[in-house]
Amino acid sequence: MRRRFLFLSVPFLLPWLAATQPHDHPKQGLADMLIDYLGSRYPDQDLGGDILYIAVERQLLFHVRDGRMIAEHVISTAKAGLGSEQDSYRTPEGLHRVAEKIGAGVPIGGILKDRMFTGEVADLAHPDLDHDLITSRILWLEGSEPGRNQGGSVDSHERYIYIHGTGDETSLGSPSSMGCIRMRNRDIVALFDAVDVGTLVVVLDN
Repeated sequence: MRRRFLFLSVPFLLPWLAATQPHDHPKQGLADMLIDYLGSRYPDQDLGGDILYIAVERQLLFHVRDGRMIAEHVISTAKAGLGSEQDSYRTPEGLHRVAEKIGAGVPIGGILKDRMFTGEVADLAHPDLDHDLITSRILWLEGSEPGRNQGGSVDSHERYIYIHGTGDETSLGSPSSMGCIRMRNRDIVALFDAVDVGTLVVVLDN
């Protein structure tokens, strides 16, 4: 019995091949530059795994994993700008880590006070502009650079610097927080589930 073979032309196969190959994120070049910068600035750091890059000028958080850009989220950093001093209400620059993850199981928009769920849920469709609500999830940061964001009056952990959900999602995209990094509630829930305690977080003025 003669066997029949189906020969497919290369042009015919190209769409299928393209669909089955991994594609770089449109901002992969930014991830490459970030890894180069971090490797130069912090040569002793392990840059594998997850890195959260807070780009203050862009008001974006970029999520890099194993050197690959996998996501970006609109954020809001401090209205008062960058700075590390206690009671400055500024967002600290430099290298940090996720020290604690708080809020697992809290409903979307659930209000957290003193890192505890109050039982109340923010009305995200009608934001309370008079209160800086912390909602849904918290990634509590600790500084990794003594004298810059760690220790003394510049300690990010002692200043309660978080990445957290906000009751006013309309504020995102421009500096408007009291020092923390605000995110959309669904975004912080997804990020919370995606990263572990110890994840590197770098805050840069660019």
